[in-house]
Order: sequence, then structure tokens, then C-alpha cells
Amino acid sequence: MTPHTPHTPTAFAAADLGATSGRVLVGRVGHDRLDLTETHRFDNTPVQLPDGLHWNALGLYQGVLDGFREAAARWDLASVGIDSWAVDYGLLDADGALLGNPFHYRDPRGAAAVQAVRRRLPARELYRTTGLQHLPFNTIFQLAAEKHLDRARTLLLMPDLITHWLTGTVGAEVTNASTTGLYDARTGAWSAPVLAALNLDPALLPALRRPGDHAGTVLAHVAAATGLRPDTPVVAVASHDTASAVAAVPAATEDFAYISCGTWSLAGLELDAPVLTDASRAANFTNELGIDGTVRYLRNVMGLWLLSESLRTWRARGEGHHHLPELLERAAAARPFAALVDPGAPEFLAPGDLPARLAEHCARIGQHLPEDQGAVVRCILESLALAHRHTLFKATELTGRTIRAVHLVGGGSRNALLCRLTADATGLPVVAGPAEATAIGNILVQARTHGLVEDLGAMRRLIARTQRLRRYEPTGDIRAWDAAASRVGLA
Repeated sequence: MTPHTPHTPTAFAAADLGATSGRVLVGRVGHDRLDLTETHRFDNTPVQLPDGLHWNALGLYQGVLDGFREAAARWDLASVGIDSWAVDYGLLDADGALLGNPFHYRDPRGAAAVQAVRRRLPARELYRTTGLQHLPFNTIFQLAAEKHLDRARTLLLMPDLITHWLTGTVGAEVTNASTTGLYDARTGAWSAPVLAALNLDPALLPALRRPGDHAGTVLAHVAAATGLRPDTPVVAVASHDTASAVAAVPAATEDFAYISCGTWSLAGLELDAPVLTDASRAANFTNELGIDGTVRYLRNVMGLWLLSESLRTWRARGEGHHHLPELLERAAAARPFAALVDPGAPEFLAPGDLPARLAEHCARIGQHLPEDQGAVVRCILESLALAHRHTLFKATELTGRTIRAVHLVGGGSRNALLCRLTADATGLPVVAGPAEATAIGNILVQARTHGLVEDLGAMRRLIARTQRLRRYEPTGDIRAWDAAASRVGLA
């Protein structure tokens, strides 16, 4: 790729696919400049079919094409890149055709297959190989329940599937591959012993790509449909959205923790090597790859899903005040610690009536959830702050690292109450922003391939200089949070 002069802003398009919506943003990168413009946003609504819950993969792909078309009409794009959530995949047959719509990770089929996998791969053995947090929807468990493997020739994780449709090439970007349970955290390759134990053909998994690798150029019909130049490169960015988000953490030193907060909160530390101890496995921490060989040592925390699903329920019923800014004001004024839950309780995973399940959960553990919606929101955010605290404190215990600041990025950074509660719960300053961390990480990996930034440190310094950040200092009595944590087993 031809380097661009750092004084001439260069445009890159990021397709960022989230669990509830997708969007395309254009970033213009230059000397002390990083401007973002959203060109297109579209819903990502799962579809319930007789055999289970699926993603609308073709609808997502069309949304990406529509976004690229709007971007190409306004800018001469140097390249494009795709990121998305992890673990879910599409299967291609021998002719390259998709074998059914990809399953949604909230479909229960993976959980039903956990014990079958455990009989072949005991939990301790699997963790020492993959370093992966146990989640019932991890790719390895989904594959154990897969019914199309006899006809499948290629497995592509969601961003790799979109990239394949754009370019015709196949590959597996490594930050997303590291979330599957099929990747060896020690060797940096697909795990032959894991594949053998599950009777999976190694040919099913494509060659690995690194963030910044050239994945191909857009196909002729893609260029015609979008207005992109026929030679437009598609860059393999850090395609797991959390990896892109962590790359965009504007930290100046190494003694930081991060929380990438959206539908999920991914809370942890950035390390140089995986932690594969039994203590780490027992604490259910994961070792996933970031850019430049870094390890995202983190745990998945049920994030703002609890809030968004409660809002959806209230809106569907036409109940009360369901506008978020007003609810947050009421939550800020509500009585502290009136009710608390463990956000990771399994009954909160599936879509449905979250307020009712919160009330049932509280009753089961001897609490009463107030009926006022502001108090329910307060319960959700305080509980999430406690989960953030518990996860970060455990990470420091397992690694011996010291935290001096918490960087909270993603959509949750716009929630001032959550940021303030997280600062109070941890007793640490919280630096909030950028809200568009995932897209920024996507764009800056592309920019680096064009010579506009040098390395990860330079990327983070550029973000700190150009993006709006807000700092929340801890207030109040940490002992109140200690007592609250003990009530719900998060001490």
C-alpha cells in the first residue's frame, strides 16, 4: 500500500457490527487529526426460526454495502475494515454457499452440548490450551451441536464471512479466532489436539490473519454496488470488536484497566502473555488476543443488556417513563443499594421480560426490587458497577498487576451515572471515552497499514489528543461498596 503524507487527512471506512445494530463510520486520519462521521446505521435483529435463534446474515451484509455506498459517495476511501462480536460463525459448502443462517449465541444449543465436550476435553486441559473463559455459547460448544458439519468445508467467523463476501478470499483474523476455544494460546495456532478430540477436520479452519494484514480487494460486483474503487483494499483489522475497542483505549501508561462497555462489559487488563493457571480458570478469566501480540485478560460481565432489555420491555408495554435520560435522572436520585443482583446470573442471558426476572431474582435472595423504574435502573447500574469492581480486583490478584486508573470505553462511557458508580465502587478514577472506541480501533489499524501512525502507543496518543474524554474521581465511602458487594457474592 502506498504511504500517505501525514499532513493530508486520509479516509477509512469501518463497518462495526454489534449485537443489536450495525453501522459504518468513516474516519479521517492525519497529523493530530482523527474525525469520525457515521454514514449509515441499521438494525441487527435476530430471527427466531423453528430450529432456533439466528442472525440475519444477508441483512447485515446488505447494511454494510449500503454504508460503504454512502461513504464512497462522499470520500475517496483508502481502505475498509470489518469488526463484529465474537464466537458466531457461518459454514460454507464445497461451492462456497452458506449453509443456513448463522446461529445467534443466545440460542441455547451450545449450552446443551457443554457436557459432551467436557467428556472429551476436561475443563482444566482445555483451559491450559486455549486460556478461554467458559461461556456456554463459545464456538467450541456450538460446533458440538452443529448439524451441518458433514456438508461444511469452511468455517468463517462473522467478520471473516463478511470479508469473504466482499473479497472472495478466506481467512481467520486472529483476535476473533482466539475466542473460539479452538485456538492454542501458547503456540498462536489452531489447536490440533482440540480439533482431534472433537473430530473436526483441520481443513475447516482457514489460515490465520493478523490485524493489519491485507485481506484482498473488493470484488467487481461489490465495487459496482457501492461505488468503491475496484482496487479498494479490505484490511483485516482487529476484527473482534473488543480487540478494536481495547486498541483505542487512550492510556499513557501500562498500569491501567479497561472496561469496554456496551451490551456486554468486557473488563480486564492488557498483558504480554496469557495466564493459564488453575486459579485463573477457576475465576473464569479469558485470554484473548489484542493487536501486536498483546493479551486481553478479561472476563465477560453482563453489561448494559440488562438496561436495554428492560427499556425494550417497558416500551413494548407502554409502561411509565421509559426515556433513558429521564430514567437516569430518577436513578441518580433513588436510594442507594435498595436492591442489588449479580448481573452474571444465568437467568438474565435470554431476551424477554428483564424487569420481572430482576424482581424474581431479588425475591429469591431475600431482597425487594422497588417497582419504580428509576429504582430498577439504579439497581442495574449499581450491580454492574459492583461486577466491574469484582472483576478488576480479581484480575489484579491473579496477575500481580497494580491499577491506577480505569478506562471505560464504548457506548457505556456516555452513561455518566454508570461511570460515576464504577469510580465509587472501585475507588479508582474512571476515564470515560471514546464512545466510538471500536470503530476508532478499526480505523487506526487501517491507518497504520498506510503509514499514518507508527504503533499502538502512537495510536493511543492520537486518540488522547483528539477525542473527548471525561474523568470521574471516586467519592463517598468505599466501605459502603464493600458491604454491598458482600450482599450479592461479589466481594
